[in-house]
Amino acid sequence: MAKFYVTTPIYYVNDRPHIGHTYTTVLADVIARYRKLMGDDVFFLTGTDEHGQKVAQAAKKSGISPKEHCDMYSKRFKDLWKRLDIEFDYFVRTTDPQHEEVVKKALQYIYDKGDIYKDKYVGWYCVHDERFWTEKDLVGGKCPECGRDVVKIEEENYFFRMSKYQNWLIEYIESHKEFVQPDFRRNEVLGFLRKPLNDLCISRPKKRLSWGVELPFDTDYVAYVWVDALLNYVSAVGLYFDQAKFEKWWPADIHLIGKDILTTHAVYWPIILHALDLELPKTIFAHGWWLVSEQKMGKSLGNAVDPYALIEHIGVDQLRYYLMRDMVLGQDASYTLDGLVARLNNDLSNDLGNILSRVTNMIVSYCDGKLPHSGSITLQQTNEFLEKISNLVDDVSQKITELKIHAALESVNAAMRATNRYIEDTQPWKLAKSGEQEKLNEVLFQSTQVLAKAGILLYPVMPRKCRALLDALGFDGEISINEAKKDVLIKPGTTITKPKALFPKINLTKLSEALGVTEVSEKKEAKKEEQITINDFAKIELKVGKIVSARKAPNAEKLLLLDVDLGDEKRQLVAGIAKWYAPEELLGKNIVVLTNLKPAVIRGFESQGMLLAADDGENVVLITTDKPIAPGSKIR
Repeated sequence: MAKFYVTTPIYYVNDRPHIGHTYTTVLADVIARYRKLMGDDVFFLTGTDEHGQKVAQAAKKSGISPKEHCDMYSKRFKDLWKRLDIEFDYFVRTTDPQHEEVVKKALQYIYDKGDIYKDKYVGWYCVHDERFWTEKDLVGGKCPECGRDVVKIEEENYFFRMSKYQNWLIEYIESHKEFVQPDFRRNEVLGFLRKPLNDLCISRPKKRLSWGVELPFDTDYVAYVWVDALLNYVSAVGLYFDQAKFEKWWPADIHLIGKDILTTHAVYWPIILHALDLELPKTIFAHGWWLVSEQKMGKSLGNAVDPYALIEHIGVDQLRYYLMRDMVLGQDASYTLDGLVARLNNDLSNDLGNILSRVTNMIVSYCDGKLPHSGSITLQQTNEFLEKISNLVDDVSQKITELKIHAALESVNAAMRATNRYIEDTQPWKLAKSGEQEKLNEVLFQSTQVLAKAGILLYPVMPRKCRALLDALGFDGEISINEAKKDVLIKPGTTITKPKALFPKINLTKLSEALGVTEVSEKKEAKKEEQITINDFAKIELKVGKIVSARKAPNAEKLLLLDVDLGDEKRQLVAGIAKWYAPEELLGKNIVVLTNLKPAVIRGFESQGMLLAADDGENVVLITTDKPIAPGSKIR
């Protein structure tokens, strides 16, 4: 049995949990549950980050101790994760005595190696980010991260010789492609590392901040909150306390983080681990932000979406599904109420829930509530249907392994649409009326098996609803990928019941009123202009791309998936040109690609740009070059 260790960031205890926190934690839970379905031994870690100046100030303002403040806010996160059926294995708190002891031992180890030294520091300090900045870092005299005011500070502090390991980290990242993901984030980190890397201030004097982990080699100082926080990933699995446990789980298989904390995780953290003579995590994956009106969601912007309210009005599993289905991992996603309602009504009410209702109703009505026996296949539609869904389980498993959660869910949804078409094409109600029992049995039997597969494959995302679905089908097997691969999951003669509607349709107007939303995503008509300026055109980046592979998109007959060489990188494009081009005739062809277009998901496939083509209303012809030229060449 393989081990799998997955982590979320630990959340700072100065905020009420919002959808951004919820997304990362649900994502980790879904990945952990899928890995369990695959047979892995899983350890899933989350927790709260509880030291630092912001905590001390917030506690003082409330008239309570910092620990009381932490207890209150940490409980809020724990309570929400319980509501959302998050099955973490350990919830770490940086105020836990064992964690604090690990921080002290780790810092002492690095100090004894000579990699920590004391020096005078003069610079600008941001209380909100709890970070020092140099004069050249500031933007308009303010913090470059959050835009808030900074204060000038001159004091003695301890520094970690981070610069000593700069070249080592560059070489490591270049030789371990999977270490920072997605690829464009790895390139971002390498770009950061090719500039001079300053040593890291790892202390705060107690006379300014006492709420932190005391330095073991100088009790007048506490540890910088980020150094303290990062060590949670190793303290939680037994570093310095339980060697067997630590050796079992470390290194982590994946750290899931938001893109805003990429530098701390992909630069500070690996260098700290290297100085501690510890292995590095296998992958650090930085996901995007949930945007509201094209802005990052957050307390300071006043646009945070309350997950408690959504749970109350749409349900736990529906919220989990929406978060996993509507964000391409690594890219930003826009949260809109009408988008949420459309997704849940289309995928869950109209497809999965409706098919379950139709199939169970027909079995109860036509077969006395018992799944009928089906002999040899007699219908051409059945052969076509089984061919379409034959690779479903392997396809979903592969996409989950590649962290393409949204695409895995689209594959299941495509199977549900295929099931719906199968039912429409075979019309079992007419087969029942005409007494064609053998054909009727065949349709109901095969539809039930695919529903059971969907119930297993969606279980990590919607555990409650999928358990209810499987119960209605009389499923008594193991919820696992191996079980889902079987041809027969529900045996003939099994009692089938009609469940309550699993996914009632959501009324957008009523939901917006219940949530107190006064304006549902307003679509603004773009101002039409007859002419553009040269500055407008300069915003467009066009490059020559060479098609290195082409294939048909599964379950999308109009689409082709193209892998395109752009010189310094390869990208996937999704193009609606299958009517005019066969995949094999595109290989080696030079095309024109719009490369700075925001990535989009088309029928479950990510398109990382757009090719240019001419369209006369009947034919579509690709725009190409009249002579050979290197991929990546700019078009101007």
